[in-house]
Amino acid sequence: MLEVIGITQIFGGVTALEDVSFIINKGDITGVIGPNGAGKTTLFNIITGIYRQTLGKVTLEGKDVSGLPPERLARLAMVRTFQNIELFGGMTVFENVMVGMHTKSTSGLLACALKMPWSISEERGIHDGAMKWLEFCGIANLADHAAGSLPFGKGRLLEIARALAIEPRIILMDEPAAGLNSQETVALAQLIKRIRDLDITVVLVEHDMELVMDICDRIIVLNLGKKLAEGTPREIQESSEVIAAYLGDDD
Repeated sequence: MLEVIGITQIFGGVTALEDVSFIINKGDITGVIGPNGAGKTTLFNIITGIYRQTLGKVTLEGKDVSGLPPERLARLAMVRTFQNIELFGGMTVFENVMVGMHTKSTSGLLACALKMPWSISEERGIHDGAMKWLEFCGIANLADHAAGSLPFGKGRLLEIARALAIEPRIILMDEPAAGLNSQETVALAQLIKRIRDLDITVVLVEHDMELVMDICDRIIVLNLGKKLAEGTPREIQESSEVIAAYLGDDD
């Protein structure tokens, strides 16, 4: 589904990532973990077109997408969520998800203004689709609430619903459990598994190791900008290199 090939990122002489390569298999939930400063979010920003890498390339289903802006990647069915929730606070929950369906809209300004039949039909489809994703994420009852008034956990679900509205084939989540309580984290784990069941590939950066070990098929470990390890949850748990990176080496 996704391949990262020799990614290196240098900021003003500081190497944030060095020759990072891995493959994300279609239909997997893959975790990207590592200590603070390992380069996880920088890597996500490169994959999703926010940064342009110094060296290397990113391919999506075999197509080189290096440097494509986020809106182009969304049309190629790759989306992301952010560590700090990014919502349109003055809009309703329902309107936020409708915005997420912009890639499905083909009617122009004139057709909408004249209320042409195909424009009305398309708008109805967007309306129904937005409600479907709110129901999927369990927040349909909040559709008319202002997005800016939501508690943090519900805001996280709204951001995910908006991303799903694009009907992606792959979704990248940057620390989706950050700021959630234990009950919300359990619900998030169940939601991510349900997303995978829709045949959507999931990649997440996450510090909650219990969540990562519970839901991930494979895990990639970064440390000091380099790929330290890759494997199943059990293999990562038993890796002496990973343990040393997190806890320090007695030697």
